[in-house]
Amino acid sequence: MVDKFVGTWKMISSENFDDYMKALGVGFATRQVGNRTKPSLIINMDDQGMICLKSQSTFKTVEVKFNLNEPFEETTADDRKTMTVFSLENCKLVQNQKWDGKETTIEREVTDFIPSCCHISP
Repeated sequence: MVDKFVGTWKMISSENFDDYMKALGVGFATRQVGNRTKPSLIINMDDQGMICLKSQSTFKTVEVKFNLNEPFEETTADDRKTMTVFSLENCKLVQNQKWDGKETTIEREVTDFIPSCCHISP
């Protein structure tokens, strides 16, 4: 099931991202850069079956390696320290992050081989 996510994906658009970053407490300058950045998302699997997800842009590159349904410590692109769990739910790759009593969920979905980050909620 994860196989359909393997590949290099280019962000085409992002809606309400500034509001999302504000809700996370991201500062003005970082939000301005984040709103202009269109990262590539590279997903692959290593020899041990771990999933590798790399968000790559001219501004910053962030990479995480994980097994599905196993919590791990993540440092996000905006330098939050989170406990993160990835899972597969209804054909979506779901990323749940928790930190400082807050929580956010990012869902990635491939539809007709076009990925979309369809639901991001703070």
